[in-house]
Amino acid sequence: MIIIGENIHIISKAVSGAIKSRDAQAIQELAMAQSQAGVHYIDLNLGPATKDPIAMTEWLVKTVQAAVDLPLSIDTLSPVAMDVGLKMCKRRPLLNSISGKADSKEHMLPLAKKYSAEVVVSVLTDKGCPMDAASRAESIMETVAHANSLGIPNEDIWVDPILLPVNADQSQAKEVMEFIKILPDILPGVKSTLGLSNLSNGTPPQLRGMLNRTYMIMLGRCGMYSVIADALDRQLMAINRGEMPEIVKLVYQVMDGESIDMASLPADARDYVKTARVLKGETLYSHSWLED
Repeated sequence: MIIIGENIHIISKAVSGAIKSRDAQAIQELAMAQSQAGVHYIDLNLGPATKDPIAMTEWLVKTVQAAVDLPLSIDTLSPVAMDVGLKMCKRRPLLNSISGKADSKEHMLPLAKKYSAEVVVSVLTDKGCPMDAASRAESIMETVAHANSLGIPNEDIWVDPILLPVNADQSQAKEVMEFIKILPDILPGVKSTLGLSNLSNGTPPQLRGMLNRTYMIMLGRCGMYSVIADALDRQLMAINRGEMPEIVKLVYQVMDGESIDMASLPADARDYVKTARVLKGETLYSHSWLED
């Protein structure tokens, strides 16, 4: 699976502080750590970038590209920052992201065509976030059709189904998987991606990695092309490199409804099985699901 490293994010106090003080070393160390971990893209999440967006974006893109030779994913709500960021990219960038909202389609989507960038297109519309696989499909088809009308082919589009936290709506994990399964049929040629860590937002910090890793395995089984994820989670990256096949096999067994002898498994393997059952909807989510 293609991994987009999420770790340069303006919401992080360390990252926002480094950007504010123009601490190039701190940003470059974070970029290099993700590169060494094996990511395929580095996401630069600038948020709304409302304060001096041009200078901030120029500095950040220049700083990261001086340290690593990886394509960038530019993630911002600011069309000005997006324009500057895409223009500076040495390798073909990923515009992350546009949605079906009128303002986004009008001001952001043309930038993908302008810079021949690939683009993440989410299922969000002016009506909000679709809540099941069928409504996600309906929403994304309209937005992709608009992108196609601007000359952006399906092959340059990465679809984001928008993943909600499991502790807010447990059913969404399953709905997203169902959507990923049907995506190749409704929009041949498009890729798929999502913010994996969104799944575990609001859950206890020590449990977030288990949720994210297990769900990545399940998404991969459904045909997911990419995730935006924590590149510094060593176990997550090991799973993606194919280094934990027994864990992957166990998660697949849960997905297939097979019986598993829990008593024969080591503790960490049992945790993956329990978590897969939560994400499949067999077990009700609670912060203590691993203790049951």
